[in-house]
Amino acid sequence: MKNVRRFLCVALLLCATIVKAQFGPEPDFDAKYATELVKAGTVAPDFKMKTIDGKTFKLSQLKGKTVVLDFWASWCPDCRKDAPEVVRMYKEYAPQGVEFVGVSMDTDIAAWKKACEQYGITYTQVSELKKFKETDIAKAYGVKWIPSMVVIGKDGKVALSTVLTYKVDKYLKELRPTGYQPVRERVMIDGDHGKLQAVIQKPVLKQGEQCPMVVFCHGFGGTKDGPLFELITDSLQKHGIASVRFDFNGHGESEGKFEDMTVPNEIEDAKKVVAYVRDLRYVSKVALVGHSQGGVVAAMTAGELAPDIAAVALMAPAAVLRDDAIRGSTFGKMYNPLDPPEYVELWGNQRLGRKYIQTAFSLPIYETAAKYQGPALIIHGNGDRVVPYTYGERFHQLWKGSEYVLQEYFDHGFSQNIYRTTDYVSEFLIRTLR
Repeated sequence: MKNVRRFLCVALLLCATIVKAQFGPEPDFDAKYATELVKAGTVAPDFKMKTIDGKTFKLSQLKGKTVVLDFWASWCPDCRKDAPEVVRMYKEYAPQGVEFVGVSMDTDIAAWKKACEQYGITYTQVSELKKFKETDIAKAYGVKWIPSMVVIGKDGKVALSTVLTYKVDKYLKELRPTGYQPVRERVMIDGDHGKLQAVIQKPVLKQGEQCPMVVFCHGFGGTKDGPLFELITDSLQKHGIASVRFDFNGHGESEGKFEDMTVPNEIEDAKKVVAYVRDLRYVSKVALVGHSQGGVVAAMTAGELAPDIAAVALMAPAAVLRDDAIRGSTFGKMYNPLDPPEYVELWGNQRLGRKYIQTAFSLPIYETAAKYQGPALIIHGNGDRVVPYTYGERFHQLWKGSEYVLQEYFDHGFSQNIYRTTDYVSEFLIRTLR
């Protein structure tokens, strides 16, 4: 009996350790590879080098502008992998006055030129045509690893040094003020267990004009509010698409108890919201977006309402919830899945009800979702330790013709660069629904 108790104690301790690691901070590669890069706040060292076409370039000629230095080489596998993303950023931010300068560590000018042509690199390229460790520029900027990127502000000082492209994208996105003031309307919608608090955003429409409507489903324990959804809804409104985001029963400002929540109950909530917006005269068609558990709800709702759903976008869909229930472990809280307790204590005085576990145990997630075969986007991060990215891949395999984006290093909440994630979703919906 002592051995059994000891085993249980060790198992619970191990589980607690795993959960703590799962929700702790993700490792940052800058802590390993960018330690010697020139630090933010220091004056960016000036330099003079030859461009790829033999002209002389000086950094100081870009004084007063935001400059991105991209340290790379054609022979570097990681650089080649990042090249399309750097080119994308150049195309997005150059029209806003941001200058990009590629600093190549190549020694072979033919290979350098070939790589630029291959990846469509048209911004300024310079090189010393020396071995990486022998270049003056690497010493001046503390570059020990490529790819590396340095952002220089208009004041000539280093604003950011990193080996991660998504940090540069995030910095440049936040540098640009939008000046956009969204128009939002709060409404109450009848849900499965009471009233649902919702927020509708819609573009200015002419008399009798219609537009698409996108329904947003948040995750387990979440709410309708926050940048993950709001960035998308604001973008949609600017492009003539309406949206509604709401709190599921027992969440946020909606009625009901959290411990009464189940996935089937949330599917009913989503269906009631879809029915509500369909009755609005200005709505032409309806699409669904869901994050985490809301992704499962959106996928299954689309399956139940197919073919009346025009598009679906899933962000880190948490189909793992069924496997968690079968294992008897939800967010690290252990229970007997064959005889669950009345409730399981979670964080913040929240209780997970027995019915949630019982319904999740045999939830036909993929079987129901498979009934939908329309336009779909699935986006996931391979750094997601709450819901492994393989669950997103499964939806991609299930929906033939769907689009799939795997974001390297990104966690469950896409915190590494939430703007890049929301841009993917917005662009998909605008392209599909308009």
